Amino acid sequence: MSDCLFCKIINKEIPADIQYESDSILIFKDIAPQAKIHYLAIPKKHYKDYLEFSQAEEFSGFFSEVAEFAKTLGEFRLVSNCGAKAGQSVFHIHFHILSGEQLGSFGR
Repeated sequence: MSDCLFCKIINKEIPADIQYESDSILIFKDIAPQAKIHYLAIPKKHYKDYLEFSQAEEFSGFFSEVAEFAKTLGEFRLVSNCGAKAGQSVFHIHFHILSGEQLGSFGR
C-alpha cells in the first residue's frame, strides 16, 4: 500500500533502525519506545490488522521468527492492538516487543 507508513519502511523509503530482516518479516526499533527495549515486528506483506493476518498463510512462520528474535531478550511482552479503539494507529499489522526492564500492567 503506497500510503502505509510500515510499507514505506519495508520498501526503504523511510529509514528505520532495523534489527532483523528476512524475506517475510522486519523487526525494527520503535521511534517512541514505551520500555527500555521496544521493537516492532511486522510482516512484509500488508495486512490491516490481527484479524486479517490470522487467516494468512504466513501467520505461523511469522511467529516462529519473532520467537527466535525475542528469546535473545530474556523476558519480554508481545502485544498487538486491533482497531482504533484498541489503540492501533498504523493499520499494518504489527507486534510490539517490549523488554529490558520491569514492565507494569497495561490497559485501564
